This record gives sequence, structure tokens and C-alpha cells, in this order.
Amino acid sequence: MPEKIWYAVYVKSRSEKKVALEFEFNDIDYYLPLIKKLKIWSDRKKWVEEPLFRSYIFVHIDQKDYFKVLQTINVVKYISFEGMAVPIRNEQIEAVRYYLNEKDPENIDNQVWETGRKVKVVSGSLIGLEGELIDIRGKKKVKVEIEAVGRTLIIQIPKSKLEFVL
Repeated sequence: MPEKIWYAVYVKSRSEKKVALEFEFNDIDYYLPLIKKLKIWSDRKKWVEEPLFRSYIFVHIDQKDYFKVLQTINVVKYISFEGMAVPIRNEQIEAVRYYLNEKDPENIDNQVWETGRKVKVVSGSLIGLEGELIDIRGKKKVKVEIEAVGRTLIIQIPKSKLEFVL
């Protein structure tokens, strides 16, 4: 059975949720990362879900669905390099998922935590990803800057899931 690969798809502005519905209807595996934002108007406030990456949706497909994705209404193109769609590593998609679903801390160790040091994730769904320690958040958590999907993400992660890179 052919292996499925993640790709980023560029869609028309403000049509991410519509395209997601089309993908669902056509049995195309996709991921549309959404964040909640408080919108304030002159007469009201409301929490709304907006795409983390405007005009982008990730699809997890095998070769047979490649053109099916392109034929979807409001899909413009695959993100490509030299005419070829650029595959996205599973770890990068997991980094985005983790960023949106930060977990509670676990236990800690007695290392000295200093900003600017390189760290590597050693447990959990982000295992293997590396980044830079940018902030210390109390006794159990730190903030780490990780490059994922061509964008820098700041994640809060338990110290117990990290080790320093020498």
C-alpha cells in the first residue's frame, strides 16, 4: 500500500474552512490548525476560530489523491519548489498539533536552565525535534523556539521532555 505524505496546499483567502469541508466530503485526509481569538467589535466581543496559517491547509495523501486535491473548489496550488510539491515531515505536523494542545508538566530534573541553549525533545509526540530555549516558565516548563513548516513556533513544554544539545 502506498505511503501517505503530508503536503501544504495554498487556498483562496478566507476559504480554509470551506475547503476543509470539501476535503471531508471527498474523503481526503487533511489538517486545518485553528486557534481561538477574541474578536472585539464596537457592540460585542466573540471568540472565533481562525486558521493558524492563513490560506493554507495540510493534506495527508497518497499519489492517487494528488490531482483530486487540486480539483477541489478554492484550492489554488500545492506549495512547491522547482515545480514539485514539497513533502512535509510528520514531525513538523506534530509540532503544530503540540503547539495548539500544550500539555501539563510532568516531573523535572536538577539541570541549570539558561535561555539561548539548544535543546532536543526526548519524549512525547515531538521526539527528535530541536530548538532554542527562549524563556523559563517557573519550575516545570520552558518556552522553546522550533522551526516547523517554514515558520517558527514558540511552544511551552515540560522540562522533563527536553535534554540539552551539546
